Parts: sequence; C-alpha cells; structure tokens
Amino acid sequence: MRPIYLACTAMAAIAMAGAALADGAPGYTTPKTADGKPDLQGFWNNTSITSLQRPGGVKELVVDETEAKRIVNRNILIVLTKDDNKNNGEDPNNTKLLEDKNNDRGYNAFWIDPGTKMAQVKGEYRTSWITEPSTGRIPYKNQAARAGGGYSITNFDGPETRPLAERCLMSFSGSAGPVMQNGMYNNTFQIVQSPKSVMILVEMNHDARIIPIVAGPSDARHGTIPKWAGDSVGWYEGDTLVVQTTNVHPAQRALISDKGKLTERFTRWTDEQVLYEFTVEDDTLYSQAWKGEMALNRSAEPLYEYACHEGNYAMPGILGGARELESKGIKPGMGPGIAAGLVIPRDGEGGGE
Repeated sequence: MRPIYLACTAMAAIAMAGAALADGAPGYTTPKTADGKPDLQGFWNNTSITSLQRPGGVKELVVDETEAKRIVNRNILIVLTKDDNKNNGEDPNNTKLLEDKNNDRGYNAFWIDPGTKMAQVKGEYRTSWITEPSTGRIPYKNQAARAGGGYSITNFDGPETRPLAERCLMSFSGSAGPVMQNGMYNNTFQIVQSPKSVMILVEMNHDARIIPIVAGPSDARHGTIPKWAGDSVGWYEGDTLVVQTTNVHPAQRALISDKGKLTERFTRWTDEQVLYEFTVEDDTLYSQAWKGEMALNRSAEPLYEYACHEGNYAMPGILGGARELESKGIKPGMGPGIAAGLVIPRDGEGGGE
C-alpha cells in the first residue's frame, strides 16, 4: 500500500502546484498564437486610481465597493479634477486657475486621465498593486536610497543635469518598469509576440521593451550593457510568459539596483484582462523580497502618439528661466506642484461618484 500512497501523494502535490500557478480564471481557456504560445497580443490599459503603494490610512489590500469609492474621492487627482470642473461654463479659459499664483496649475485636469475607479484584479477591488508585504508599502531598508536617478530636479546647470523625462529619454510614470506602473495619463500598452521575442510598447514616451524568448530559465543570459528599463529575457511556463529583468541603466530612477532582479509573469486571466504579477528581489535596497499583482485590461483604443516636447522645445525655456532668476539673485527651484492648495475631503465628504 505504501508505494500507492506515495504515488498518490506525489500526484496530489503536482496538482496543488498547478493550482498555485493557475493560468487564468477558473474555466477559462487561454487563446494561443500560431506557434502554440499563450496569446497576449493587443492593446491593454492599467488606468486606475490604484497605484503601486497603498494610500495612507488604508490597511486592507481588498476592499468592498463602498470603501473603494471612499478612497477614490480622497485621491488628489480626483480632487484636482473636481476643483477644476467647478468653473466649467463660467470660466471656459480657466483663468481662475492661476489666481493663487501657482503656475503649475496650468497643468490642469484637462490634461490628465487617471481614471475614476479603483482597480479590479481577479474581480477584487485592490488598494495597491503591492500584495506582499501586507502593508502594501515598499520595504526599503533604513537609509536605502531609491536606485538610480543621478539627476537632481533642482539642478538647472544644463540639459544633461535635468531628469530623464524632461530630456524625453524615459517617461516620468515608470510605465516601462522595472516595475511596470500607471500614471496620470497615457496608460496603454501594446504587446506583440513572435516566436523569438516579445515587444511591449508603452504609450507614455513610446518606451519599447524588446524581450528575447529562450527555452527556460536555465537558458537566460543577460547582457553586460545597462539598458533603460533593464535587460529582460523571457520564456513560457504553461500559459504564462515569464520575464526576468536585471542590469537597469544606473541613471534611471528604477526600483531595482544593479544587484537586483525583477521577475514578471503575464497571464491571460480572461479575454478582457491580462494578470501582471511581479516579484522584486534586491538585498541592496529592501529588507525582503516584495510582490504584486496588476490588472491590464483590454483597451478599446490603440496607442496615441506621445509627442514629448520638453527636450525638443521646452528645454531652452527651462534653462532660460533659470538664468533669468539667477540674474535677479534668486536660486532656481521647482514649483509647488499641481495639487498645491487643494484640500482633501474628510471621510464622508465629496460624494460617491
């Protein structure tokens, strides 16, 4: 009886392992490409009030619809939009926006598209993309600085000292990763597959990740030259695309250091959603490995052209404005931000839309 018992136990363990790495929603059959791989192609969008880390005062990862609406109404971008919309029809040119002398408010709600809802991942309202640790916060080590980002936003000495987004080299939202994120706008991605590679084109700044495909993790080889968004290699495990990323460019303000590793998993959850899972391992920056899940929802629209003008047209103005301030004995600095002066509503205020 013992050999039969051991065999049954082994089969049960295999079945449980398969369940732990479920390829999609229960009963869902993953579509395949012409070469038999899980078909992830198309346009996908992660627009949502949910972001990488959990907002302050929120303890749970999963909330009900009522709590989700409360969190949405306290989001600063939603408050900004409602504040701007107060004058719709009465102030069509938005001249009142600058009455507080905050020039950053010229970047008003017309230009942003953060969404109006919390994300639903696997049918659940999620308060953060991070699932581990349970706090929903990045577990930085004490005194550990965020990786990369060798450019100071308060240094106006020349174009090379300005942040990457102002130079049109990388987006400010972190959409391309590592880790892929969402921002105030342009949150669409296009995935294209071929037998030997996968491309993820990011709407924000048109950052493109070209991921070579190998047979498995033992065949993964990373280059020695650091890359924007890191050096990625992928392979398929069942109906999931697994991508391993290391060697991010040291000038990028990334979430892994030159010693870190990001592992991503892309799985069709349904016809309308790709489940994006990630694990960050980096002893240089973090006290533990941390994980997350994100919903990439099918987009009815393709990518819009992202025309980055900062590095092409605005740079002379940025640097010229700094020289003008210096001529008056003023040290150049950053503005107060688009949310300056806005008041976050207390619980129970602000409606439930």
